Amino acid sequence: MPLVSMRDVQKSFSGVPALVGASLEIGEGEVMALIGQNGAGKSTLIKILTGAYRRDGGSIAFAGRAVDFASPGAAQAAGIATIYQEINLVAQRSVAENIFLGREKTRFGLIDRRAMAREAEELLSRFGLAIDVSAPLGRFNAATRQMVAIARALSMRARLVIMDESTSSLDEREVETLFATIRTLAADGVAVLFVSHRMDELYAVCDRVTVMRDGQTVGLHRMADIAKIDLVTAMLGRTLAAAEKRLGTAGAKAASGPLIEARGLVAGRRLNGASVSVGSGEVVALAGLLGSGRTETARIVFGADRPDAGTLVLDGRDRVFAGPADAIAEGFGFCTEDRKIEGIVPDMSVAENLTLALMPRLAKAGLINEAAQRKVVDHFIQRLGIKLASPDQKIKELSGGNQQKVLLARWLAMNPRLLIVDEPTRGIDVGAKAEILTLLRELAAQGLGVLMISSEIEEVLSLADRVTVLGDGRTVAQLDGAGISESAILSAMAAEAPRLPGGLA
Repeated sequence: MPLVSMRDVQKSFSGVPALVGASLEIGEGEVMALIGQNGAGKSTLIKILTGAYRRDGGSIAFAGRAVDFASPGAAQAAGIATIYQEINLVAQRSVAENIFLGREKTRFGLIDRRAMAREAEELLSRFGLAIDVSAPLGRFNAATRQMVAIARALSMRARLVIMDESTSSLDEREVETLFATIRTLAADGVAVLFVSHRMDELYAVCDRVTVMRDGQTVGLHRMADIAKIDLVTAMLGRTLAAAEKRLGTAGAKAASGPLIEARGLVAGRRLNGASVSVGSGEVVALAGLLGSGRTETARIVFGADRPDAGTLVLDGRDRVFAGPADAIAEGFGFCTEDRKIEGIVPDMSVAENLTLALMPRLAKAGLINEAAQRKVVDHFIQRLGIKLASPDQKIKELSGGNQQKVLLARWLAMNPRLLIVDEPTRGIDVGAKAEILTLLRELAAQGLGVLMISSEIEEVLSLADRVTVLGDGRTVAQLDGAGISESAILSAMAAEAPRLPGGLA
C-alpha cells in the first residue's frame, strides 16, 4: 500500500481548470520526482496534498486512510513537511528559532533556548554547516537559509518530505550533502517528493518520476528506464527538435558601444575588484560560482546598493546612483532572482503587478488612467504569451514561469535601455525557459542591452555575446566571440582563489 495516493484530482481557479485528473502515488522510503512545465499543475497538486488548497474532486489517501487536510498545519501534524522554492522563514529571528518556530522547546514553562540551539547545531551539522545559530537568519545568504529550511523540515520527523526546487540556492557540495541526507531518509522509510527542473539531479537521487502536463498526470516511470530526451518530450508534449528550433530563431545584435561600465567595484567582503560592461544590443552574462559576487555587482549597477570603491560609467560619463529610482530614470530595469520576496506583490492582480513601475506615468491628479493601463496590460499579455484566467487574477495564482513573464513585462513597459535579469529561468520549466531566452535574444536584437546572471552554463553559451566570469568578488575573465566555451568558463571559475569552506557565511 502506498504512503501517498492521489487519484483523479480536480481543481479550478476562476473557472479555469488547473488540474483535470491528476494522480500521484509515493511509497514508503521512495524518492519520487515530480516534473512538468510551469502551469502543468505540480504546485497546485502539492498545495492540495498539503492543505493549502481544497480540491474540487478526486481522492487522497495518506498512510492508508482517506484525508482532506483543512490547512498546512493539519498536514504537518499528520507527518508531511514541505520545503518550498521560495523560503518562508523569519529573517529577524535566530536560526534556532526558525528551525523550531511554532514548536519551541520549553523547560519549566519557559522557552529553552539552550536546548534549541544545541539541537539546531546538531541538525545543521548533518549538512556540514557550522554557524552561529543564535544569529538572525537574515544575516546569512540564500544557500544558508535554504539549509535551515531543510533542517526545520527534518526536525519534524515527517513521514513525507516535499522538496520543491530545494537545490536552487545550493552549490555543488551542498547539493551532494542534501542528496546524502535524502538517501538516509529513504533508508529510514521516509518518503521524499522531489521537484526539480534539473535532470541530472533527478537521475542522481530519485527512484521514479511522475510527469505532468496541462493539469494531468501523463507518465510514471522508473528513472533507470527512461532517457532524458523522453522525459523532455513527455513534458513538452512535442518533439525535442521543435523546442530546439524555437530556441534558435533569434540572434542578438552586435554591440554598438558601451552603455554602462562598472569598474573595480569594492563592497565590503563581497566584492573586491568586479568589473563588467554592457553595450546596447548585446547580452552580457555574469558567470561564477555561488558567492562569486554576481548578484552584488548587478545590484550596484542598478543602484540598489552603493559600492565602497569603484566607478560606474554611463554613456561615457561617471555616474553615481543614489538609489534604484535614479537607474530607472536612466532606462534601467531589474528582474531579481527572488520573485516572491523582491519581485511580485502576491495579493495584487496581474495588471497591477505588470504596471507597478509604470504607475507614475499612468496617473493624473492621483488617479490611474484605467483604460491606458488595460491597453498596456493586454499588449504585454499577448506579446509574452502570459497564461492566466484574467488580468484581474492575483499573480500568486500563476505558475512561476508566468510570474516571471509578468516581471519582464513590468520593465518592458518602461521601454528600457538596459535590462538586468538575475537567474531569469530559475525554477521554471523547459518550455517557459525557451520562451524567456528567445525573448531576451529578440530584445537584444532590437537594441536593448541585457545583463544576465545565470548558473546554467548552457544558457550562457546559447545567449551571451560576452561573458564576464567572477570569482571571490572580482572579475577573473572576460570572454567573447569564439573564446566563449564551456571549458573556458569552467577554467576561469576554477582559477579563482580558495573560498571559505562551503562559501556560506
